[in-house]
Amino acid sequence: MTRRRVTAGERKEFEEAFAETRPHVARSTDQARPKKESCPKQVSVGGLDGRTAERLRRGLVEPRAKLDLHGYTEEAAHRTLLTFLRVSHARGNRLVLVVTGRGTGKNDEGAFSLDYARGPRGVLKDAVPRWLNEREFAGMIAGTQAAHRRHGGDGALYIYLRKKPL
Repeated sequence: MTRRRVTAGERKEFEEAFAETRPHVARSTDQARPKKESCPKQVSVGGLDGRTAERLRRGLVEPRAKLDLHGYTEEAAHRTLLTFLRVSHARGNRLVLVVTGRGTGKNDEGAFSLDYARGPRGVLKDAVPRWLNEREFAGMIAGTQAAHRRHGGDGALYIYLRKKPL
């Protein structure tokens, strides 16, 4: 396949359009941000970078450990999840999978509906993300994300743990 040649008219039109453009001037980041007072703050190390989050979204990373919370009461699930995450973190696991189940028959009020005739309400699916923000959980967790379909989809959650301190 041969490349098409640019005509003289096209070249002239391009040069005219290019002459009208102005270079983008970026402000210095030092000028854009106001100066902060120096106060010692604890900096969180870790988190999900864009590449890790994308690999999780596509299901390319295998979790090192899995916890299935089907059939647990809320209180027992909370205790079990905390123990599971502490042990996984101590072992140096970075990615774990927690299966909460999707819950079925949800109505507009979500997990707090009193309409018991509609079936299970997904109590743990709603509660686990809240628990992960609690003090005893938050220190171990770098990030969370809904699991890929092959790992449970909507009924499961990836939990990316922080690196174990040296």
